[in-house]
Amino acid sequence: MSIDARLTELGLTLPDAPAPAANYVPHVQSGNLLFASGQISAGPDGLIRGRLGEDMDVAAGAAAARACGLALLAQARAAAGSLDRIARVVKLTGFVASTPEFTDQPEVINGCSDLMVEVFGDRGRHARAAVSAAALPRGVAVEIEAIFELG
Repeated sequence: MSIDARLTELGLTLPDAPAPAANYVPHVQSGNLLFASGQISAGPDGLIRGRLGEDMDVAAGAAAARACGLALLAQARAAAGSLDRIARVVKLTGFVASTPEFTDQPEVINGCSDLMVEVFGDRGRHARAAVSAAALPRGVAVEIEAIFELG
């Protein structure tokens, strides 16, 4: 089954690949690795803002991380031409805007990790980091960057 067919089966629609907001490119290919710049949490209604442990709970944070994952897939498709070229999701690095007391960053970033496995199956299993940040660009709740292997 193609990845586009899998997305349809899951009821998922990818957003347009977001344009860079500053002096960087949205993705870089080096050899067979595709590095996708950090994607901030945004949905159909705009940016998903907040701070975990203050005005957002883990479920809302995981939904924000899932939105980042959809944007990462959009970037990967824009770079590779087709998500069928993704041989593996290699690594995700997730940043969570949170209070100093909040310690559930891994559960938040699971929103993106789970998406990658839903879409790619075993090829979606990846290495990962999930870290806290006092603040993220534009006040968003989550930002995630990815490394994909192209086949």
